[in-house]
Amino acid sequence: MPASTSRRTFLTAAAALGVGAFARAEPARRPNVLFIAIDDLRDWVGYLGHNPQTRTPNLDRLARRGVWFTRPYCPAPVCNASRAALMSGLRPSTTGVYENDNDWRRVIAPEKTLPTAFRGAGYHVCGSGKIYHEAYNRRSEWDDYLASEGTTPAPPANPGVGGIRFGAVDCRDEDLPDSRIVDYGINQLRTRHDKPLFLAVGLHKPHMPWYVPRRWFDLHPLTDIQLPPHRDDDLNDVPAAGVALARPNGDHAKMVASGRWKEAVQAYLATISYSDYQVGRLLDAFDQSAYRDNTIICFWSDHGWHLGEKLHWRKFALWEEATRAPHIWVVPGLARPDQHCHRTVDLMGIYPTLCDLCDIQTPAHVEGVSLRPLLADPTAAWDRPAVTTYQYRNHAVRNESWRYIRYANGDEELYDETADPNEWTNLAGRAELAPRKAELARWLPKTDARDIGGRQGQGAE
Repeated sequence: MPASTSRRTFLTAAAALGVGAFARAEPARRPNVLFIAIDDLRDWVGYLGHNPQTRTPNLDRLARRGVWFTRPYCPAPVCNASRAALMSGLRPSTTGVYENDNDWRRVIAPEKTLPTAFRGAGYHVCGSGKIYHEAYNRRSEWDDYLASEGTTPAPPANPGVGGIRFGAVDCRDEDLPDSRIVDYGINQLRTRHDKPLFLAVGLHKPHMPWYVPRRWFDLHPLTDIQLPPHRDDDLNDVPAAGVALARPNGDHAKMVASGRWKEAVQAYLATISYSDYQVGRLLDAFDQSAYRDNTIICFWSDHGWHLGEKLHWRKFALWEEATRAPHIWVVPGLARPDQHCHRTVDLMGIYPTLCDLCDIQTPAHVEGVSLRPLLADPTAAWDRPAVTTYQYRNHAVRNESWRYIRYANGDEELYDETADPNEWTNLAGRAELAPRKAELARWLPKTDARDIGGRQGQGAE
């Protein structure tokens, strides 16, 4: 179905409801977009069922409204590179934006980005918080953007272990920047706009530091905390390039020696719960707004996070924990409520999907493909795997059953995700699986641009 038909579907469905903003809207008005991002949120969300300790009632209710993907993956397991890729439609291997200190604005022109495409199509484009990576947000792309998020509270007396910072802080929920970021979104939803609205709201949490008020820790008593699945010998069959990314003698060794591993897991869960609460505030305002009946909601996280799996912490790796990132679409008139899709997708599909749904010509440079067929029918045929890149010439290819990793030096990993969902057994050396590797390898990027910063080193946090 062409994009223009998709738009008519929106209009017909909303008109049938006869409520909310649509009853007062212009007949040819494009759908609005609510674009919600959360930083460093891995697959520990209730609706995915991966960790029963997590508490995310608001994300769960958002998932029930539309299509939620069970196998969504990031273009890069690092904030800046992932966000630059999905917002520009250009993969890291095309731009050379691999790390947090790579200023993507040097190599990605304003006319190529998602906000610019929507402004050009007549949208009022506004936002708050972390959509692009921190200081690299190009404000000229937006009609309006929250200028100040305020300051963060003082850290707790015992702020974590090494670089893994966590602990309850003495403040109110509204004292944290994410509350102000959501306040901006709420205010925009309460405002009548003359143009269709593209509203981006980007939460910082659960990015470190995991500092949130005590009440969120109390939702996850320390006595009930379970460590994630892990094995002390997990890196024994991982090649040198993979071990170098894991850095087992760094964060993980310090965490084990400290005896505070469960405290760190508790803090991450607490921070997720705080973030979920903020999403709930936004959804409540959305439901009470004039936009509720003709608005696409696109929810995403930029990548996952390790909490000791593979003896690794943080992102900065190509395994499941670092690359899997929650992804939800609510599309009135197209996506039926509470549908899960098991097809493997990556976040490069966001740009072309939004263009497709909003009757905007997808720019020729965009490397992803529209997810519209899967939103209409989550069981539709889909042969494209997800591709994740970290640093120069290190790539992972993930389909519904396998993960293949090839590093710049030629080292390889291969995991049977059906039989080995924890990726404990590297099968890359088995001769009988050479055809499997070859099939996955054909999806590796054909271009490997050099790091625009001229480095091949580990990224900052």
